[in-house]
Amino acid sequence: MSQILDKVRAAALELPETSEKLSHGQPTFFVAGKQFAQFRDNHHGDERTVVCVKTSSLDEQAMLIESDPETYSKPAYLHHGGWVSINVAGDLVDWDHVADRIAASWELAAPRRLLEAGGR
Repeated sequence: MSQILDKVRAAALELPETSEKLSHGQPTFFVAGKQFAQFRDNHHGDERTVVCVKTSSLDEQAMLIESDPETYSKPAYLHHGGWVSINVAGDLVDWDHVADRIAASWELAAPRRLLEAGGR
């Protein structure tokens, strides 16, 4: 698990003005005080290793889950806001794709001043 968390952490913390802290016992990543990613390993005994990220809408959330249910799912507690879980367990994880989804989530949470300054 620590190698997976290290990859998620590297993708999140390379983005401007990000920080990490525990939230509800999970490593969680913030920009300007707003959450944009959360790592979960066996969250409430679900036996899954995922990173949860924001999507632009409930429609995007549904499209992602429908198009690739092996990769995407609805995360407990966050799914009402359009978040998705990305499966990061196993040898077939596309880490470039995961990093892109983390960065897209950061863009949805980042303040305008960061986006206007060039963002990521």
